[in-house]
Amino acid sequence: MSKIKVAAFSISLDGFGAGSHQSLKDPLGIRGEELHAWMFDKTTSDGVDNDIVKRSMENIGAWIMGRNMFGPVRGPWPDNEWKGWWGEQPPYHVPVFVLTHHARESVTMKGGTTFHFVTGGIEAALAEAKKVANGKDIRIGGGVSTIHQFLKAGYIDEIQLTFSPIFLGAGENLFSGIDLPALGFNQVEKINGENATHIILRK
Repeated sequence: MSKIKVAAFSISLDGFGAGSHQSLKDPLGIRGEELHAWMFDKTTSDGVDNDIVKRSMENIGAWIMGRNMFGPVRGPWPDNEWKGWWGEQPPYHVPVFVLTHHARESVTMKGGTTFHFVTGGIEAALAEAKKVANGKDIRIGGGVSTIHQFLKAGYIDEIQLTFSPIFLGAGENLFSGIDLPALGFNQVEKINGENATHIILRK
């Protein structure tokens, strides 16, 4: 059955899903890239952490992400030059719906990824994602604000969080203003990886 889910979303031990002051130099905010160090440890390429990454990409028919995750450009799009952080062949390989207040034409990239820019909010993005997902799961990407919106609306079925063993001290806190038990998440699964701890929350 199709799910709307968050997967392999890295947070610090103090609950931050991104550092402060996102910029072209620091796409995830100051020290934000440290949250994802567990993903790139080549010495554990056959381990639990790597398996979590692989599983997070399985059975995905569409993505939804916030504009901050797509890039550092703010306000009206000055041009169509910015096409994401990921180069000519992004890792998604399915339609990606980017939440924004400013309209822009879709961008087709190599490898099957097309970025569509949605100005109608999360409901409009979800409706479009369901049309193209073909019964597969819809993955909600970052940032924290986007996940908050989908959580508060009750749309998310499953959350897989990865706790990186660092404290950021500041940034965007995933749990601020969120009552997960009240939202129905009462099933908890814990998986110990080589460099991080993975928690799966289900209703």
